[in-house]
Amino acid sequence: MKEVLSKLHKACEEAGNVEKGERVRGMHFNPLLADAVKAVAMKAFLNNKLYPVCNYETHIKQGKGIDDFVMIVCNLTIYDIENPNQFVEVKGSSGYGLLNKYGTGNGMTYSQKYAFLAALNLKTGIKDEDGYNNVEPLIVETSKPTPKLHIFTNEPQKSYDKPFNADEFVKEWIEKMTKQAQHSISQNAFEKGMQPLRENYAKELQQISTDLMQQAKIDEAENTLKINITNRSK
Repeated sequence: MKEVLSKLHKACEEAGNVEKGERVRGMHFNPLLADAVKAVAMKAFLNNKLYPVCNYETHIKQGKGIDDFVMIVCNLTIYDIENPNQFVEVKGSSGYGLLNKYGTGNGMTYSQKYAFLAALNLKTGIKDEDGYNNVEPLIVETSKPTPKLHIFTNEPQKSYDKPFNADEFVKEWIEKMTKQAQHSISQNAFEKGMQPLRENYAKELQQISTDLMQQAKIDEAENTLKINITNRSK
């Protein structure tokens, strides 16, 4: 057990800083992208001959339709590659998604992201140069089934006067779909390209889904783009 803990300790010390993504119109924060977290975490793990494996639990809540969601719990096991009998477990990291074809993937992505953050105490933050400022490590409270992650910074928190703006986000999202459609040769290629975006903006899309008019704008735009893709390929 000492060996795997020593490797995990070294991986935590060597892990790089996670750069947050760009804040788009309608959002009051810079998103912490799952791909960025995974890239930093996997580099630290593999450089220290550790390999993480996620086992997922699926919990479905069904109510009156609009409140339906799927919760995915990631139980992360970090194995010592040189001695697989030694491992460390990080249990209870969760993510949520809508009850649709993207919900499970969204939940898996979010739960894995926070499991990696908790396992390595990765540092995150915002700075003009490289997306990082002087941030204290993540603090993980394990007294409850689902860990709570807190990020503390030595600098004053920025405040944004404008709350989430649904109109601006919908406009920005349609622009992202349009850009993806321009580079897609088929509807399948379009869906594959949109999947990472849907995972990274799952919370915003879930909030939009509660507004039927805003959701209809997105659905109409998406259907039009898919028709254009099909017509272009004929």
